Amino acid sequence: MGSTEGLHSYGSTNQSRVTSSGTQNLHQEAGKQYLLMLDGRALDRECLASALEDHELGMAVVAMGSIEEWRTRKGSASPLSTILFNLGGRKVTDHGIAEEIKHISSEFKTVPVVILADTEDLAQVLTALECGARGYIPTSVGIDVCVEAINLAAAGGIFVPASSVLSMRHLIKSGNCDPRPLTGMFTLRQAEVAQALRRGKANKIIAHELNLRESTVKVHIRNIMKKLKATNRTEVAYKVNDLFAEGPLCQE
Repeated sequence: MGSTEGLHSYGSTNQSRVTSSGTQNLHQEAGKQYLLMLDGRALDRECLASALEDHELGMAVVAMGSIEEWRTRKGSASPLSTILFNLGGRKVTDHGIAEEIKHISSEFKTVPVVILADTEDLAQVLTALECGARGYIPTSVGIDVCVEAINLAAAGGIFVPASSVLSMRHLIKSGNCDPRPLTGMFTLRQAEVAQALRRGKANKIIAHELNLRESTVKVHIRNIMKKLKATNRTEVAYKVNDLFAEGPLCQE
């Protein structure tokens, strides 16, 4: 996370700043709830913080560049109600992100942590929840949905995007397919690569989506070809399509 010049608290009657020296000017109100928003991009966090309160979030927003800044500058600030961690274009599975979510969730045991990210991939959502997050908001939703999701987490609920729920439903339905699992022939990673090949994805795209090196993808493809006795990618896609059509991964 990048550094920031200071802390900002947004609200109609509440605006303050913690300078680089750490001086606290945050005016507190009895019973006031606070949302801590973490985002290393100054303009993004300030714009989102302002938008959240303009849409009647119901709590003051304290926007900071990282959790480290909050730890050192919080002073006598009021207890937090919710933490919104904006990943932007990064993924939960990117280096260090999952561990950071775990540490924040562990440190603030009674404060729900909500992830905001550009991707709504099911694997990313599930990983975030496994790390202790109490919600996952994709940036594809509007500000009103974002507000509702934050308030749901603050009330003890868990928000996940509808697209991910539909993906889970497909996975549950797929349990009724004829049990010819690809994992009986392939490793889990090979099965993921095989599914990508079936969809006609290039090696570079497969590497990016599965967080692998392109050279590693090529190794998996070679092993898949050997197991299927295929001579090219087209033949692999054709044979894998038959396996997916009847196996537990038959649902898109």
